[in-house]
Amino acid sequence: MHKIKRREALKLIGLGSAYLAGGAQFSCKGKKQHIITLSFDDGFEKSSIETARIYEKYGLSASINVIATAHLEGFELPNEYHAWPAGDFELWNELQDKGHEIMPHTYKHVNLTQVPFEQATSLIMKCFDVFAEELKGFRQENAVYVFAHNASTPELEEWLAPRVRAFRTAGGVFNPLPYIGQKKLTCGSHGPENIDRALEKAVNEFLDGPSGWFIFNTHGLDEEGWGPMSSGFLDELLDRLVNHESASVLSATQALDLAIGGTHKLTD
Repeated sequence: MHKIKRREALKLIGLGSAYLAGGAQFSCKGKKQHIITLSFDDGFEKSSIETARIYEKYGLSASINVIATAHLEGFELPNEYHAWPAGDFELWNELQDKGHEIMPHTYKHVNLTQVPFEQATSLIMKCFDVFAEELKGFRQENAVYVFAHNASTPELEEWLAPRVRAFRTAGGVFNPLPYIGQKKLTCGSHGPENIDRALEKAVNEFLDGPSGWFIFNTHGLDEEGWGPMSSGFLDELLDRLVNHESASVLSATQALDLAIGGTHKLTD
Protein backbone atom coordinates (compact mmCIF):
# COMPACT_ATOMS: atom_id res chain seq x y z
CA MET A 1 0.00 0.00 0.00
CA HIS A 2 1.17 3.48 -0.77
CA LYS A 3 0.91 6.43 1.59
CA ILE A 4 -0.62 9.63 0.30
CA LYS A 5 -1.81 12.81 1.93
CA ARG A 6 -5.43 13.04 3.03
CA ARG A 7 -6.12 15.97 0.68
CA GLU A 8 -4.97 13.73 -2.19
CA ALA A 9 -7.16 10.90 -0.94
CA LEU A 10 -10.23 13.10 -1.06
CA LYS A 11 -9.61 13.57 -4.78
CA LEU A 12 -9.26 9.82 -5.25
CA ILE A 13 -12.53 9.15 -3.47
CA GLY A 14 -14.18 11.39 -6.02
CA LEU A 15 -13.03 9.08 -8.81
CA GLY A 16 -15.58 6.49 -7.72
CA SER A 17 -15.34 2.69 -7.83
CA ALA A 18 -14.54 0.60 -10.86
CA TYR A 19 -17.34 -1.59 -12.17
CA LEU A 20 -16.96 -4.88 -14.00
CA ALA A 21 -19.28 -4.38 -16.95
CA GLY A 22 -18.47 -2.22 -19.93
CA GLY A 23 -14.69 -2.20 -19.44
CA ALA A 24 -14.79 -1.17 -15.76
CA GLN A 25 -14.36 2.50 -16.52
CA PHE A 26 -14.65 5.10 -13.76
CA SER A 27 -17.81 7.06 -13.25
CA CYS A 28 -16.77 10.70 -12.79
CA LYS A 29 -20.25 11.84 -11.78
CA GLY A 30 -20.08 14.91 -13.95
CA LYS A 31 -16.76 16.17 -12.59
CA LYS A 32 -13.50 16.18 -14.51
CA GLN A 33 -10.76 13.94 -13.13
CA HIS A 34 -7.13 14.31 -14.20
CA ILE A 35 -4.56 11.69 -13.14
CA ILE A 36 -0.95 12.72 -13.78
CA THR A 37 2.01 10.32 -13.83
CA LEU A 38 5.54 11.53 -14.48
CA SER A 39 7.54 8.45 -15.45
CA PHE A 40 11.28 8.89 -14.72
CA ASP A 41 13.53 6.67 -16.88
CA ASP A 42 17.12 5.39 -16.68
CA GLY A 43 17.75 5.47 -12.94
CA PHE A 44 20.42 8.14 -12.62
CA GLU A 45 21.57 8.03 -9.01
CA LYS A 46 21.69 11.75 -8.20
CA SER A 47 18.49 12.57 -10.06
CA SER A 48 16.56 9.67 -8.56
CA ILE A 49 17.48 10.65 -5.01
CA GLU A 50 16.45 14.25 -5.66
CA THR A 51 13.24 13.21 -7.44
CA ALA A 52 12.29 11.02 -4.48
CA ARG A 53 13.04 13.85 -2.05
CA ILE A 54 10.80 16.29 -3.91
CA TYR A 55 7.97 13.77 -4.20
CA GLU A 56 8.22 12.96 -0.50
CA LYS A 57 7.86 16.66 0.29
CA TYR A 58 4.30 16.39 -1.03
CA GLY A 59 3.55 12.89 0.26
CA LEU A 60 3.73 11.42 -3.24
CA SER A 61 5.17 8.26 -4.78
CA ALA A 62 7.56 8.70 -7.72
CA SER A 63 7.67 6.34 -10.73
CA ILE A 64 11.36 5.48 -11.27
CA ASN A 65 12.23 3.08 -14.10
CA VAL A 66 15.56 1.29 -13.86
CA ILE A 67 17.88 -0.28 -16.42
CA ALA A 68 18.67 -3.65 -14.84
CA THR A 69 22.44 -3.61 -15.51
CA ALA A 70 23.28 0.11 -15.69
CA HIS A 71 24.95 0.08 -12.27
CA LEU A 72 27.39 -2.69 -13.16
CA GLU A 73 31.03 -2.11 -14.03
CA GLY A 74 31.49 -2.47 -17.76
CA PHE A 75 27.93 -1.44 -18.65
CA GLU A 76 28.02 -0.27 -22.26
CA LEU A 77 26.40 3.15 -22.53
CA PRO A 78 23.59 3.11 -25.13
CA ASN A 79 24.38 6.74 -26.03
CA GLU A 80 25.77 9.96 -24.56
CA TYR A 81 22.55 10.57 -22.64
CA HIS A 82 23.38 7.73 -20.23
CA ALA A 83 26.80 8.97 -19.15
CA TRP A 84 25.79 9.83 -15.57
CA PRO A 85 26.19 7.34 -12.69
CA ALA A 86 23.22 5.01 -12.23
CA GLY A 87 21.84 3.90 -8.90
CA ASP A 88 22.22 0.33 -7.71
CA PHE A 89 19.67 -2.01 -6.18
CA GLU A 90 20.64 -0.99 -2.67
CA LEU A 91 19.29 2.45 -3.56
CA TRP A 92 16.26 1.05 -5.40
CA ASN A 93 15.31 -1.09 -2.42
CA GLU A 94 15.72 1.88 -0.12
CA LEU A 95 13.50 4.08 -2.28
CA GLN A 96 10.94 1.31 -2.67
CA ASP A 97 10.82 0.94 1.11
CA LYS A 98 10.02 4.66 1.30
CA GLY A 99 7.00 4.17 -0.96
CA HIS A 100 8.37 4.91 -4.41
CA GLU A 101 7.70 2.75 -7.45
CA ILE A 102 10.71 0.99 -9.00
CA MET A 103 10.01 -0.66 -12.34
CA PRO A 104 12.04 -2.47 -15.04
CA HIS A 105 13.29 -0.31 -17.91
CA THR A 106 14.98 -3.05 -19.97
CA TYR A 107 18.05 -5.20 -19.42
CA LYS A 108 20.55 -2.88 -21.14
CA HIS A 109 18.44 -0.25 -22.97
CA VAL A 110 18.34 -1.91 -26.37
CA ASN A 111 15.71 -0.72 -28.85
CA LEU A 112 13.80 -3.99 -29.07
CA THR A 113 12.27 -3.11 -32.43
CA GLN A 114 15.75 -3.34 -33.96
CA VAL A 115 16.59 -6.91 -32.91
CA PRO A 116 14.99 -10.26 -33.77
CA PHE A 117 11.84 -11.14 -31.82
CA GLU A 118 13.50 -14.04 -29.98
CA GLN A 119 16.38 -11.83 -28.87
CA ALA A 120 13.97 -9.12 -27.73
CA THR A 121 11.93 -11.49 -25.57
CA SER A 122 15.11 -12.99 -24.13
CA LEU A 123 16.33 -9.53 -23.11
CA ILE A 124 13.01 -8.80 -21.42
CA MET A 125 13.19 -12.04 -19.44
CA LYS A 126 16.80 -11.34 -18.44
CA CYS A 127 15.63 -7.98 -17.11
CA PHE A 128 12.94 -9.69 -15.05
CA ASP A 129 15.47 -12.20 -13.73
CA VAL A 130 17.71 -9.40 -12.42
CA PHE A 131 14.78 -7.65 -10.76
CA ALA A 132 13.56 -10.89 -9.17
CA GLU A 133 17.05 -11.44 -7.75
CA GLU A 134 17.77 -7.87 -6.62
CA LEU A 135 14.54 -5.97 -5.85
CA LYS A 136 12.71 -7.04 -2.71
CA GLY A 137 9.24 -8.39 -3.33
CA PHE A 138 9.45 -8.08 -7.11
CA ARG A 139 6.93 -10.15 -9.02
CA GLN A 140 6.92 -10.08 -12.79
CA GLU A 141 3.13 -10.25 -13.00
CA ASN A 142 2.87 -7.04 -10.97
CA ALA A 143 5.42 -5.13 -13.04
CA VAL A 144 4.92 -2.19 -15.37
CA TYR A 145 7.54 -2.85 -18.03
CA VAL A 146 8.98 0.30 -19.63
CA PHE A 147 10.24 -0.09 -23.21
CA ALA A 148 13.55 1.60 -24.10
CA HIS A 149 13.01 4.53 -26.48
CA ASN A 150 9.26 3.89 -25.98
CA ALA A 151 9.74 1.48 -28.88
CA SER A 152 7.61 -1.65 -29.17
CA THR A 153 5.91 -3.72 -31.85
CA PRO A 154 2.41 -5.24 -31.87
CA GLU A 155 4.05 -8.67 -31.71
CA LEU A 156 6.10 -7.78 -28.63
CA GLU A 157 3.12 -6.14 -26.96
CA GLU A 158 0.97 -9.22 -27.53
CA TRP A 159 3.71 -11.47 -26.10
CA LEU A 160 4.34 -9.24 -23.08
CA ALA A 161 0.78 -8.34 -22.08
CA PRO A 162 -0.13 -11.61 -20.27
CA ARG A 163 3.24 -11.67 -18.49
CA VAL A 164 3.02 -8.27 -16.75
CA ARG A 165 0.51 -5.98 -15.15
CA ALA A 166 1.06 -3.32 -17.82
CA PHE A 167 3.69 -1.86 -20.12
CA ARG A 168 4.58 1.67 -21.22
CA THR A 169 5.37 2.65 -24.79
CA ALA A 170 4.91 5.49 -27.29
CA GLY A 171 1.51 6.77 -28.33
CA GLY A 172 0.80 10.13 -26.71
CA VAL A 173 0.27 11.51 -23.21
CA PHE A 174 -3.49 10.92 -23.02
CA ASN A 175 -4.73 7.61 -21.61
CA PRO A 176 -8.24 6.70 -20.50
CA LEU A 177 -8.97 6.68 -16.79
CA PRO A 178 -7.74 3.37 -15.33
CA TYR A 179 -9.90 0.34 -16.08
CA ILE A 180 -9.71 -3.34 -15.27
CA GLY A 181 -7.53 -5.19 -17.77
CA GLN A 182 -5.65 -2.09 -18.90
CA LYS A 183 -2.29 -3.22 -20.25
CA LYS A 184 -0.94 -0.66 -22.71
CA LEU A 185 0.07 2.71 -21.27
CA THR A 186 1.26 5.37 -23.68
CA CYS A 187 3.28 8.47 -22.99
CA GLY A 188 4.65 11.65 -24.49
CA SER A 189 8.15 13.02 -24.08
CA HIS A 190 10.42 15.89 -25.11
CA GLY A 191 14.14 16.42 -25.60
CA PRO A 192 17.04 16.44 -25.82
CA GLU A 193 16.92 19.95 -24.31
CA ASN A 194 15.35 20.93 -20.98
CA ILE A 195 11.68 19.96 -20.86
CA ASP A 196 10.27 22.47 -18.36
CA ARG A 197 8.33 24.61 -20.84
CA ALA A 198 7.16 21.67 -22.95
CA LEU A 199 5.92 19.77 -19.89
CA GLU A 200 4.17 22.82 -18.45
CA LYS A 201 2.37 23.38 -21.76
CA ALA A 202 1.34 19.72 -22.00
CA VAL A 203 0.08 19.61 -18.41
CA ASN A 204 -1.92 22.82 -18.84
CA GLU A 205 -3.55 21.51 -22.01
CA PHE A 206 -4.41 18.25 -20.26
CA LEU A 207 -5.96 20.01 -17.26
CA ASP A 208 -8.07 22.14 -19.59
CA GLY A 209 -9.36 19.04 -21.38
CA PRO A 210 -11.58 16.08 -20.55
CA SER A 211 -11.00 13.54 -17.80
CA GLY A 212 -8.15 11.11 -18.38
CA TRP A 213 -4.73 9.86 -17.35
CA PHE A 214 -1.68 11.87 -18.44
CA ILE A 215 1.65 9.99 -18.63
CA PHE A 216 4.81 11.90 -19.51
CA ASN A 217 8.19 10.22 -19.99
CA THR A 218 10.81 12.19 -18.07
CA HIS A 219 14.44 11.32 -17.37
CA GLY A 220 16.99 13.01 -15.11
CA LEU A 221 16.93 16.33 -13.31
CA ASP A 222 18.92 19.46 -14.07
CA GLU A 223 21.89 18.43 -16.25
CA GLU A 224 21.36 14.63 -16.28
CA GLY A 225 20.00 12.61 -19.17
CA TRP A 226 18.00 13.20 -22.35
CA GLY A 227 15.46 15.98 -21.95
CA PRO A 228 16.20 16.81 -18.30
CA MET A 229 13.78 18.67 -16.06
CA SER A 230 14.83 21.38 -13.63
CA SER A 231 14.50 20.22 -10.03
CA GLY A 232 13.05 23.60 -9.07
CA PHE A 233 10.42 23.28 -11.79
CA LEU A 234 9.46 19.78 -10.58
CA ASP A 235 9.01 21.15 -7.05
CA GLU A 236 6.82 24.03 -8.26
CA LEU A 237 4.79 21.76 -10.56
CA LEU A 238 3.97 19.25 -7.84
CA ASP A 239 3.06 22.04 -5.45
CA ARG A 240 0.58 23.36 -8.00
CA LEU A 241 -0.85 19.98 -8.91
CA VAL A 242 -1.51 18.72 -5.38
CA ASN A 243 -3.59 21.83 -4.81
CA HIS A 244 -5.41 21.65 -8.15
CA GLU A 245 -9.12 20.83 -7.90
CA SER A 246 -9.22 18.04 -10.48
CA ALA A 247 -5.62 16.73 -10.46
CA SER A 248 -4.23 13.64 -8.71
CA VAL A 249 -0.50 12.92 -8.97
CA LEU A 250 -0.01 9.14 -8.86
CA SER A 251 2.56 6.54 -9.75
CA ALA A 252 1.61 4.10 -12.50
CA THR A 253 0.62 1.31 -10.12
CA GLN A 254 -1.29 3.67 -7.83
CA ALA A 255 -3.35 4.72 -10.83
CA LEU A 256 -3.89 1.11 -11.97
CA ASP A 257 -4.95 0.21 -8.42
CA LEU A 258 -7.88 2.59 -8.71
CA ALA A 259 -9.47 0.31 -11.30
CA ILE A 260 -9.72 -2.48 -8.72
CA GLY A 261 -10.63 -0.36 -5.73
CA GLY A 262 -7.00 -0.03 -4.65
CA THR A 263 -6.27 0.50 -0.96
CA HIS A 264 -4.11 3.54 -0.42
CA LYS A 265 -3.14 4.13 3.19
CA LEU A 266 -4.06 7.63 4.31
CA THR A 267 -1.89 9.93 6.39
CA ASP A 268 -2.71 13.35 7.77
